[in-house]
Amino acid sequence: MFPVHSLRALLAIGTLALVAGGAVAGEVAPPSGPVLLTVSGDIAATNDGDTLALDLAALEALPQTEFTTSTIWTDGPSVYTGVLLADLIDATGAGGSTITFTALNDYQVTMPMDEVTREGPLLAYLENGATMPVRLRGPIWVIYPFDDNADFRTEQTYARAVWQLDRIDFAD
Repeated sequence: MFPVHSLRALLAIGTLALVAGGAVAGEVAPPSGPVLLTVSGDIAATNDGDTLALDLAALEALPQTEFTTSTIWTDGPSVYTGVLLADLIDATGAGGSTITFTALNDYQVTMPMDEVTREGPLLAYLENGATMPVRLRGPIWVIYPFDDNADFRTEQTYARAVWQLDRIDFAD
């Protein structure tokens, strides 16, 4: 029997491929807009050698999640919209045991794959309905619903809240 997570990954890759211009065998059409996120490592969907380059349209084509939370870096609660890391994993067929987030300034954080949940983190590209410029933590911010779950209000999780995210690598 085919594992359910593999079926979800294939369906998500197919959806990403259709939206991105039609692709075959895990290859996705290259982005038509500026690349916001490059995904590498143990992935099944690619469009730039052995990596997957995603523009805003490709991110918007993936399942969307939105939540409201406050953070230790902002004043008051804001609404964040983006792609759950769990949904990106499904869409790319990502495997491995670790995930490394890298920001534009090369700040890196690695987390275990088994700590990804349907609750978070979110790869947010909208804050209060607007794209986030680089000077305000954009283009993508790894964020958690801090107000909804006290387990996310830890030093370790705050360190994983990488802003100006531009690369994710899945590895063993």
